[in-house]
Amino acid sequence: MTIYLIRHGKTEANENHLYCGSTDLPLSAAGRQELQNIRYDIKNVRFLTSGMKRTDETIHILFGDVPYETDPRFREVDFGIFEMHGYDQLKNTPEYQAWLTGDNEVNIPPQGESGVQMKVRVMQALSEINEDTCIITHGGVIAAIMEHFFPEENKNRYQWQPRPGEGYCITDHTNRRIP
Repeated sequence: MTIYLIRHGKTEANENHLYCGSTDLPLSAAGRQELQNIRYDIKNVRFLTSGMKRTDETIHILFGDVPYETDPRFREVDFGIFEMHGYDQLKNTPEYQAWLTGDNEVNIPPQGESGVQMKVRVMQALSEINEDTCIITHGGVIAAIMEHFFPEENKNRYQWQPRPGEGYCITDHTNRRIP
């Protein structure tokens, strides 16, 4: 079985370095333009998105009018009260400092979810896939999947995150960057 993991194109939140997980943003103009230059030769697969505007727009730009399904379990982590705020806005707040202290994969942002909670829901959804599938999803989701399948590479979440519009192809527990 082959699984393609492709990160959605850029949004204004990406461009402004804001935490954006549960906020349903569209692609930015620059994000749409950048995707126009990416070409994939992926055929005869099931297409799946997280159902967010940015993933649905990405699939249309990259693959045209292909049929696809949505599964909200492939959504990005919910950053709770930190959504749509950047480091400079948050750095002096006690809640943010508490979240950053220690293991922020386990720490839960107020009104949000932890990286571990996100990974549990994502891996449950992934375990139900039994055919070649191309998933248009989010950077944190892709990183969680890659960390799970390739722990021997000793990469952290940020090292696994592909650039917008790019991703990985996983076949028989081997991986390669795409495009």
